[in-house]
Amino acid sequence: MRPSYLDLLETGELEERVEALEKLLERCTVCPRDCLNDRLRDERAACHAGRLPIVSSYTPHFGEEPALVGERGAGNIFFGLCNLRCVYCQNYQISQNYREEKRNEVTHERLAEIMLELQERGCHNINFVSPTHFAPQMARAILIAAQKGLRLPIVYNTNAYDSVEVLRLLDRIVDIYLPDLKYADSEAGYVYSKVRDYTEHARRAIREMYRQMGDELIFDENGLLKRGLVIRLLVLPNDLAGIRESLEWIRDELSPRVAISLMAQYYPTNRAGTDRRYILLSRRITEAEWWRAVSLLGELGLEEGWMQEYDGAAFYYRPDFTDRETPFRDIRDFQKGS
Repeated sequence: MRPSYLDLLETGELEERVEALEKLLERCTVCPRDCLNDRLRDERAACHAGRLPIVSSYTPHFGEEPALVGERGAGNIFFGLCNLRCVYCQNYQISQNYREEKRNEVTHERLAEIMLELQERGCHNINFVSPTHFAPQMARAILIAAQKGLRLPIVYNTNAYDSVEVLRLLDRIVDIYLPDLKYADSEAGYVYSKVRDYTEHARRAIREMYRQMGDELIFDENGLLKRGLVIRLLVLPNDLAGIRESLEWIRDELSPRVAISLMAQYYPTNRAGTDRRYILLSRRITEAEWWRAVSLLGELGLEEGWMQEYDGAAFYYRPDFTDRETPFRDIRDFQKGS
């Protein structure tokens, strides 16, 4: 059950993978934007990320899927900035605020220390949130931390606008892939997340994740997820995500046994809550919209995974990253009504 990056460490292949990933920063092709800027010299392009990783917050987190949270929480590390510009991003305080986030740059060694600290605090995994634009830096920190005793599974919690080349280099470095599949239509991706060909790139990326993981989830004796692929689908108002089409693609092109995490947590925030151009996103999903999405799982024969509770989901998942240590309320207290 030990993470496979430890095998790579022992053979020396982990360091080779890290070096190959860092090579991509010279003319950045770390994500499908292919900006071609030299990030090793701190040249910045679309995502504003440079040579060093930006850590906006790290904390034991109790709002992920139950098999990641367990009793002591997922060890979430929230990277700053993002390669998307979602107008409804719930983490917009850190994903779209370069001037503020620049001050949160850390060294690779410090990022490794953070991982070891989360392990010491009893977290069940290291859950990198929005890692795409910092994948090489993430891998370097994993190498350093593994040399110093890191033994937790690595979760790659991504928007899926990922490079297949990068994902191939992450094979057996990452233990659990947790991608969003945001849209079934790339036009929606352009309007609401400001990138071209989102659906095509995300599906290619998820297909590569599936190649690595297959459709089997591997748990330990306590029910904690140790390895596998879980695809997240966020239900948007007015079916802007195209849930049926995405579920059909997963079933037909991957496997009906792939685990799905269906999410009800949408609420209008960032520009979606104020800009009239995004009026279709200016409200919570209705209960009828939620149950239509839920019913599709049974209709299409997709039975593996999790779904959020409709009541309360849109209220708990409202982070405030001005509190860097605890940006989320503890969902265990929230469920008690405290």
